[in-house]
Amino acid sequence: METFEIRPEHHLTIYDVKDIVYHRRKLILSESAKAKIQRCRKFLDDYQAKSESPVYGINTGFGSLYNTVINPGDLEKLQENLLMSHACGMGEEVDLNVVRIMILLKIQGLSYGHSGVQLETVERLVEFFNHDIIPVVYSQGSLGASGDLAPLSHLCLPLFGMGEVIYQNERYKTTDLLKKLGWSPIKLKSKEGLALINGTQFMNAFACYILIHSDELFRGAEKIAAMSLDAFDGRPEPFEDILHSVRNHKGQRDVAGRMRLHLEGSEIIKQAKVHVQDPYSFRCIPQVHGASWDQWEHVRKTVETEMNSVTDNPIIFPDENRIISGGHFHGQPLAIALDLIAIAMAEIASISERRTYKLINGLRGLPAFLVSNPGLNSGYMIPQYTAASIVSQNKQLCTPASVDTIDSSNGQEDHVSMGANAATKAYRVLDNLRRILAIELLNAAQALEFRRPLKSSPSVESLHGKLRSFIPKTEDDRYFSDDLRKAESILQEII
Repeated sequence: METFEIRPEHHLTIYDVKDIVYHRRKLILSESAKAKIQRCRKFLDDYQAKSESPVYGINTGFGSLYNTVINPGDLEKLQENLLMSHACGMGEEVDLNVVRIMILLKIQGLSYGHSGVQLETVERLVEFFNHDIIPVVYSQGSLGASGDLAPLSHLCLPLFGMGEVIYQNERYKTTDLLKKLGWSPIKLKSKEGLALINGTQFMNAFACYILIHSDELFRGAEKIAAMSLDAFDGRPEPFEDILHSVRNHKGQRDVAGRMRLHLEGSEIIKQAKVHVQDPYSFRCIPQVHGASWDQWEHVRKTVETEMNSVTDNPIIFPDENRIISGGHFHGQPLAIALDLIAIAMAEIASISERRTYKLINGLRGLPAFLVSNPGLNSGYMIPQYTAASIVSQNKQLCTPASVDTIDSSNGQEDHVSMGANAATKAYRVLDNLRRILAIELLNAAQALEFRRPLKSSPSVESLHGKLRSFIPKTEDDRYFSDDLRKAESILQEII
């Protein structure tokens, strides 16, 4: 298995994350990363030996307890207490791939040598990743502004033998697994607990996951839209480059270009059209899909900036002989970005459902509800209801989380980002987008059957054939829930 070297000087991208996590690359720390981590830890140890001044989180309490000075003999216990007391997650368990990304991003953030952790601590995170030991993390509990405190506490408790993990598809108490592997728990030193749980890796891991999978779904949505357009006997002119050259939004122009490629060679698109114009859900595919792509790109830049940043607190600058307490753990950049990507996904889903609606309306030579004997058969009537219901839920989920805030820690933490809520909401919108596109694909494939013997383009016919290898043409009513679930499960394999 190939390795990936964590280097502070390397700009990590979401494509790196996808490759590392989904191809199970092994991680190694570069020599430069090790040197930076060790140098920062030595600076902190020397600083503490020379100074008794209170430094937030190193020899003080946390949050509103920032003025409480801790006895030097209790500094290590302070760090363990921090993780235990802050591990208050509730709700659903987080997808294991999201947790894998969390570990990767935490390693990346610590590799810059501004956090004061031991090298041993970072190397144990690397060992967890490489042995696929995945801490159990819960979806609820973070306000997204003191760092993702609760979820990151669950992520890092196993470092010193607490919490639960998944290993080889089994659930273990960490202490039992460490004994089984012959590993000793890490003994946390001053500041380490705070470095581990102050950070934005929970919400940013969700953002990475959503970008990776929405990238695939957005591209698939264009192929499905091309099938719907041909099945609806749509016109090609709205996709001509000369049209888009006079309104030069990049996403719009790119989508129009890909739509032309998906429709190239279609017998249906070339035939004479009776209708002069198509509905917006077909005619405005470049404008709507393109706007979502432009937002996707904006969010990608924000997310990649964050994953290549130090987001804990306080931050240590050995060269400047300074320790500065600030607010890099505040998730506002990600909160707004996650709200935006949720809206972008919801719009792709919304216009998809409208195309589905048009296909079942008995227009342009297609039978009502795309079945040969409507009345006796309801055909594809109710799958559209399902899509409409999910689209409406997306609208509710797209109420921005980033405009919300609430006081915490006795008012010391008086403005929070709610980025974690934005992340988990956007995650649900991603799932909903997949389901809505699966329903459009089923309808488009069924509608295309009524254009035979004419053929669509090689691109569309290839997608049609892949779907038909799993789900046959509908002749009469059948138990459609199986078809819908199967289409959802195979969608990203075939688009």
